[in-house]
Amino acid sequence: MTLGTLLNGLLVSVVAALLWKYSKLSEHAALLEDELHMTRQSQELSQARIDYHVALESLQQHGTQMVCTGKMHTDRICRFDYLCYCSDAEEFVFFHSNSSVMLPNLGSRRFQPALLDLSSVEDHNTQYFNFLELPVAALKLMPKPVFVPDVTLILNRFNPDNLMHVFHDDLLPAYYTMKQYSDLDDEARLVFMEGWSEGPHFDLYRLLSSKQPLLKEQLKNFGKLMCFTKSYVGLSKMTTWYQYGFVQPQGPKANILVSGNEIRQFSKALMDKMNISRPQESDASAEDDKDKKEDYIVVFSRSTTRLILNEAELIMALAQEFQMRVVTVSLEDQSYPSIIQVISGAYMLVSMHGAQLITSLFLPRGAVVVELFPFAVNPEQYTPYKTLASLPGMDLHYISWRNSIEENTITHPDRPWEQGGISHLEKVEQERIQASKDVPRHLCCRNPEWLFRIYQDTLVDIPSFLDTLKEGMKTKPILKKSKTATLVHPGRVREPQCQTSVQTSNEAKLTVSWQIPWNLKFLKVREVKYEVWIQEQGENTYMPYILPQQNYTFSENIKPFTTYLVWVRCIFNKTLLGPFADVLMFCS
Repeated sequence: MTLGTLLNGLLVSVVAALLWKYSKLSEHAALLEDELHMTRQSQELSQARIDYHVALESLQQHGTQMVCTGKMHTDRICRFDYLCYCSDAEEFVFFHSNSSVMLPNLGSRRFQPALLDLSSVEDHNTQYFNFLELPVAALKLMPKPVFVPDVTLILNRFNPDNLMHVFHDDLLPAYYTMKQYSDLDDEARLVFMEGWSEGPHFDLYRLLSSKQPLLKEQLKNFGKLMCFTKSYVGLSKMTTWYQYGFVQPQGPKANILVSGNEIRQFSKALMDKMNISRPQESDASAEDDKDKKEDYIVVFSRSTTRLILNEAELIMALAQEFQMRVVTVSLEDQSYPSIIQVISGAYMLVSMHGAQLITSLFLPRGAVVVELFPFAVNPEQYTPYKTLASLPGMDLHYISWRNSIEENTITHPDRPWEQGGISHLEKVEQERIQASKDVPRHLCCRNPEWLFRIYQDTLVDIPSFLDTLKEGMKTKPILKKSKTATLVHPGRVREPQCQTSVQTSNEAKLTVSWQIPWNLKFLKVREVKYEVWIQEQGENTYMPYILPQQNYTFSENIKPFTTYLVWVRCIFNKTLLGPFADVLMFCS
């Protein structure tokens, strides 16, 4: 081999080594550039800083983590680490690694019918949430993920175009879901996955967090694969009080778990966000406020549908009857803060049935809610606002008026069906609806007879309206200053004892005694009684007693040499019951 050949070989090796090193450096630089780009994308979403390499490594090593609360999909909320969303497939993705956690691990039961409800509207099939599953190795074949560093709450808005649904189904549940988890604070990010646009009430959603909520449509702008570093999915249903008639005709929920106290805490929080204070919350003393406060009535004015045709006459009648100033508010013409400011100090709120009446949750305690119903619409069948006003601790007085004069109504059969039009129906059906005097009970949501009647315009018969108002005001309770918004329940009775004594072969006595519940000495309770149940062991029936004292001897139906089970509990105000099974005694 010649020297030239040797040198040429060495030169080729050196060049090859340099090229290999350069390619590796270029590859590394590209990776760094990639990471920098993805980091920038992540930080476009949030001011929070994120180390992209660390986040990606954590996802690759640990996969997705999920821990849920709630036994059923209807009451389940899940916390995820590194839950991802593929915008092309419009699916959430759970990446499995050897370190992944999935509790509850339901297997195929996760699809019967879903892992959870994304909305507070219970068990509605358009609100179901689930995810696809992939091995973490699939990340190598997918677009590079963009990480969302914010703690997020992922949910569906149910109907963001309707103010009643905004408050009842979205804002209240989201507010108390965020209260439930300490890291869902003012810096958390809300992500709405139902697919609606912002809608007319989006400013209200912005009050829940200092960060701009994200819509489903916006997610694809940030990347094809988005991974939420920490997220909560689903909403608490504890604050809802009404069901809309998907399974049975609409009405109050069977098991209402919220009181007016929680709703008033929510309304105060929103008012604080809007820099609104109630008149009685000013710096002046309560007595000064009482002297200065001027009572007034608020009438909700509608400008497009469901009109009060003689609104000016109605306002004059209210002013004369109550000798008060009457002001009007309008969702079409005023901002939410200005409307809520007015409503928060009102003596009475008068409105045609409609979503705007949800603002009655901002009324002061002791205020009156007057709901007007068009012809053929039965107030007893449509009660979302009556139910709200009647919740313990809301302290609102509700009155409804119904138009009973068919001539005082204007219908709109030629409008679109969603605004009560019926011209698209068969002529026989149109004639039946127009001849009907009462909308029958029905399911949600497109019943043409209901829509036809609820979108009528109404000429309010002033004499009958004032008569209804006067009659309703007779039952208005006097609101006491010291009234407690939350009802206090008694504790269990203490030191329960029982003793039996045999009198004859056929006669015996059973003496039962106890001490008062511990919290009773701190409460101002006028009437305290005790409920005692006595059951012979092995029998299905029991003997109930209501007693005013803490010591009593029973002789009727007490048998010698027999074991009895005895329960004792305290009763406040006849109907408020305390714990029961805690105080069980076996007496022989």
